[in-house]
Amino acid sequence: MPGESWDVSRRGFIAGSVATAALAGVANPAQAADPAQAAADPVQAQALDWPAFVGQQDLVWKRLPSDWWQGPFLGDGLLGSMVYQEPGKNQIRFTTQHSEVQDYRPQFGSAWGVCRLPVGHLTLEPSGTISKVDWRLDLWNAELTGTVTTSKGTLTLNVFIHDQTLVAKATAQSGETVKWVFHEEKAISPKSASEAPPSGYTENPAPTKKTTENISQVTQNLVAGGQTATAYRKTGDTLLLTVAHTATDKTAEAKALTRIQNATETTLRTAHRKWWNAYYQKSFLSIPDQRLQSFHWAQLYKIASGTRADAPVMATCGPWLEKTGWPAVWWNLNVQLEYWLIHGSNHLELDAISKTLHDNMDNLIKNVRPEYQPDSAGVGRSTDRRTIKGSYVQRPGDSGSGEVGNLAWTLHNAWLSYRHTMDESLLQNTIFPLLRRTTNYYLHFLKKGDDGKLHLPQTLSPEYGLAPDANYDIALLRWSLQTLLQTKPDDPLAGKWQQTLKDLTPYPTDSTGFMIGAGVPYAKSHRHYSHLLMVYPLYLVTPDTAANRALIEKSVRHWHSIQGAHRGYSYTGAASMFAVLGNGNEALTYLLKFFDTSTKYPVTENTMYKEGSPVVETPLSASQSIHDMLCQSWGGVIRVFPAVPDKWADAALGTFRTQGAFLLSAVRRQGKTAWVKLTSEAGQPCRVKHGIAGDITVSTPDGTPIAWHSTGDGVIQIDLVKGATAVVYPKGALPDLTVAPVPITVPGKQWGLPS
Repeated sequence: MPGESWDVSRRGFIAGSVATAALAGVANPAQAADPAQAAADPVQAQALDWPAFVGQQDLVWKRLPSDWWQGPFLGDGLLGSMVYQEPGKNQIRFTTQHSEVQDYRPQFGSAWGVCRLPVGHLTLEPSGTISKVDWRLDLWNAELTGTVTTSKGTLTLNVFIHDQTLVAKATAQSGETVKWVFHEEKAISPKSASEAPPSGYTENPAPTKKTTENISQVTQNLVAGGQTATAYRKTGDTLLLTVAHTATDKTAEAKALTRIQNATETTLRTAHRKWWNAYYQKSFLSIPDQRLQSFHWAQLYKIASGTRADAPVMATCGPWLEKTGWPAVWWNLNVQLEYWLIHGSNHLELDAISKTLHDNMDNLIKNVRPEYQPDSAGVGRSTDRRTIKGSYVQRPGDSGSGEVGNLAWTLHNAWLSYRHTMDESLLQNTIFPLLRRTTNYYLHFLKKGDDGKLHLPQTLSPEYGLAPDANYDIALLRWSLQTLLQTKPDDPLAGKWQQTLKDLTPYPTDSTGFMIGAGVPYAKSHRHYSHLLMVYPLYLVTPDTAANRALIEKSVRHWHSIQGAHRGYSYTGAASMFAVLGNGNEALTYLLKFFDTSTKYPVTENTMYKEGSPVVETPLSASQSIHDMLCQSWGGVIRVFPAVPDKWADAALGTFRTQGAFLLSAVRRQGKTAWVKLTSEAGQPCRVKHGIAGDITVSTPDGTPIAWHSTGDGVIQIDLVKGATAVVYPKGALPDLTVAPVPITVPGKQWGLPS
């Protein structure tokens, strides 16, 4: 890449790495299911009271939430529940939605034919009038606990989800009673709330109900042939409920019944707590802003509640389906932003993107017209969890809203997983074959112009409009070509890739910076930053020269200078781009706009997000913006605390995962980097911009010197073999390498409804 030097040599599997288990587990997802199976984690060895620290980040409720954007949420990547007041009633709703449940009629498109389908919800119906609640979302144990006070007494709650089973314990006191009621929901697209079904659409039949022994069952057969089944039973104070789904056969009913017959509260709770306690200890992050710190840990909870490597890739709502105009998977921004967080936080066991791409290669090929299927693949703007929509990806030059680059951008996420683990199987079996195909699709339509350069006909820059040489596509094509050449320079097509890269037209720019495309300036407010992908997250244009730096800053400022259409991820994207520039203060300013309740669409009380409909990607991308301020590892260089704002004098990272498969721990005190520790999992070249002023020492954790040399611009290269650990610190005695929470200097209230 221009201005970059990096080594993508493929060193085989990373023995013992959880990340490798997660990614190699594409063929056997069960291998990645339990982070407790990880090798000893360096963070666990630190003097850190994990339950106490994570407990300080808990969300709390002192009043009853009135809707999904206020309430607690639970999930295991498949079954999800939002908790809030039943609209207009003296009841508490526990939604019971499932990320696999969808329709299978692609002839009606993604909004109706292959959309997510509702399952149902529980209501907890006290006999007295609810006067207050006192709830805590216990992040450490991933449980909702607390009380409901009514005019007749008290209900004590403890609720969690594990193994697609909701476990809800409600104990009545002082004259109150416990009553649970399950309400099945109509198996029709959530889009039905705002529009009529398409012509020829037949509604799914009404569900059937029965009781087997003491287990209640609700079975929803689908016109297309699949089946959704809910089974539940109450034993003493505890209700157990599960949902099962099948795409083609009618076995979901038996699966749900068997799961509830075998389920016990004790067994589920033990496995549940073991998973979550191990999950948190895989990495550590602390900053002195209490509200942002708590927000970040809530996002770690959210993403593990919403996805797992062996669960579907997240739709716009995650597993928490509500009324929405976007009842499917969106591939032109949403999916990508949802999953960035998993890399630095060392949670590759959540990488549903890589598995989804691997498992659905045939569908991705069938998404392009038959004449291109021998060598191409693609994905449309929106599909179901299997990448199916029911229409072909449009061709460059077609009229209408033809997005061409979505698969390439999604593959960049998988490539990030590869770079953070150096897992050869992921690169060779998933990324390379699909990237070769999506690049071939572009190559079918490139034409040489009078200037001797290769140009693309018009394509759609997501949500902005049509343009030839759209920067969205030119950036993704350039990244794809470079990545293919660096992955397999001896491929039979390598010569064509090299020539295409040489002849490809430059990014269209004007006096305001990067344009939408050739002849199409950025001239109206726009929430997407699709025309700026070469800056972030692709890092194709980097601030390595004064001209590039000026171009980047001018482009980002111009993007935000035209107000009106910006949304939450417009601010998180700008924050990450200013972090690329090393401007931590500006990055924080833009990030905080997402938390500013005076903006049109800020983060909601429970850290969720809405733009009319609920969407989960923006809060998760805000956590990635925090990552970008604390550590970046693009271009083969690990940058430690590259864009920390002045307000964050102290910061700490523990086992933060970087590109090249390094685990990094680092501490910043009083505005200065105190030390940096790096462990190599793959033996990749270790280049680090440590940020320590003055002379340094590089040694093992016991003080034994390690060879290193300067490569200029504050970067050093360390001779670090696979499995070895190096510590970088100011010249002198080896410092205390404890990673601990930093002092809070920016207090903030808890998330939820604390008052």
